[in-house]
Amino acid sequence: MAIAGKLIGGFLGFITGGPLGALAGVIFGSLFDSLADVVNTPESRRWEDNYEETHSERRNARSQYEQYRQYQQRQYEQYRQRQYEGQRNSFIFSLLVLASYIIRADGKIMHSEMEFVRQFLRTNFGEEGALEGEQILRKLFDEQKRQNAQNPYAFRNTIRQSCKQIAQNMDYSQRLQLLNFLVLIAQADGHVATEEINALKEVTQYLQMSQEDLESMLNLRNASKGSLEDAYKVLGISKDATDDEVKAAYRKMALKHHPDRVATLGDDVKKAAEKKFKEINEAKERIYKARGM
Repeated sequence: MAIAGKLIGGFLGFITGGPLGALAGVIFGSLFDSLADVVNTPESRRWEDNYEETHSERRNARSQYEQYRQYQQRQYEQYRQRQYEGQRNSFIFSLLVLASYIIRADGKIMHSEMEFVRQFLRTNFGEEGALEGEQILRKLFDEQKRQNAQNPYAFRNTIRQSCKQIAQNMDYSQRLQLLNFLVLIAQADGHVATEEINALKEVTQYLQMSQEDLESMLNLRNASKGSLEDAYKVLGISKDATDDEVKAAYRKMALKHHPDRVATLGDDVKKAAEKKFKEINEAKERIYKARGM
């Protein structure tokens, strides 16, 4: 499985437990169960097991010490790589889970929204990965239907718990980019339904994020088309703000949304962040021009 194997191969830490781990177990089934324990056993444990033996050897010869040092360095590099993969793949699986909630919020599965997700997966995993990603989404839709058949609020509660788990394990900048993707998915068909906006507000709250951040993202597209009012909304200020307040609001947004903050999530995620950062700058320039700043 092109996508399942890569995702599970990068699971480190929080995805294997909690509500997200439970969903992963449903979606990936026995494949997840068989690999989870292996993946979450750090290579550094091998160092602990072999330390005493290696320790005695290095006292006998400098070459043995050098070999031991190189071994430690390799183990550390592998551990860091696993951390990177785990962070990135945890982001991707979290995106799929939350996307399943946003896409179904209005009771319809729009082709344009599904295609947006396919394209994201296609960039990461190729055509086969995009097809498997769609299968994962549809399994999540089925799980949503199954849970809600027992209790109409069951899947919403699962999403709430999953968001809490995400908030505990992702920094604010990563959650901002996660929310940005969800907004772009909702906007993919050219119209954001009231139900989708309400779902986005729920997720924003569950992720322990500011509603002003959501409002800013929802207005980025309009701001780029020339609306001065929306440009102010992007910066989270009113048109009555002073010049100093405008500058302070922009500095705050620029620091919060800088692409380098999500560089560890991969080039495609960073490119999306760069696009958003560019739109924030365009909103700022529109305001500056109108004010003669």
